[in-house]
Amino acid sequence: MARKTTKTTTAARKTPVRRTAKPSLDLPEAAPETVLPKVVKTTEPVVAEPDLKKKELIDLVVERSGVKKKFAKPAVEAMLAVLGEAIADGRPLNLQPLGKLRVNRAEDKANGRVTVAKIRQSAPADNDSEEPKTPLAEPAE
Repeated sequence: MARKTTKTTTAARKTPVRRTAKPSLDLPEAAPETVLPKVVKTTEPVVAEPDLKKKELIDLVVERSGVKKKFAKPAVEAMLAVLGEAIADGRPLNLQPLGKLRVNRAEDKANGRVTVAKIRQSAPADNDSEEPKTPLAEPAE
C-alpha cells in the first residue's frame, strides 16, 4: 500500500493553533416581565333582529299610513311583486327613502335564484327641530 503524503509546510506545522474562547451567551437573568395585551378597539356584539315578515310589514304600513288593512294588504303585496320582478331582471332601483339598489350579480341555483345587490341609503336628515318648513314665497291669490 502506498502511503498518501500531504504537502504541508514546516511553518504551518510549527505554528500552534490558537483557539479563541467563544463569547459567553450568559446574559444576566432579567426578571420575567408580564406583558399585558393591549385592547386596541372594543366592539359591541350586534344583536340581529328577527326577519321582517310580510304580515308585520303590512301591520306597520297600516299603522303609519292610517289606511285600513283590507286596502293596504293588496297594495303592499303588489309592490313586493313589482320589486321582486325588477330585482330578478337586474334593474337598478332608485326608491327613496329606501335607497338606491344595484344588482351586482345573480346566479341560478337548484332551489332558487341568488342575487347579490348593494343598497345605498342617504344619510338621515337632521330633524331635531320639529318646526314646519316655511315657503320661500307667499302663495299667489
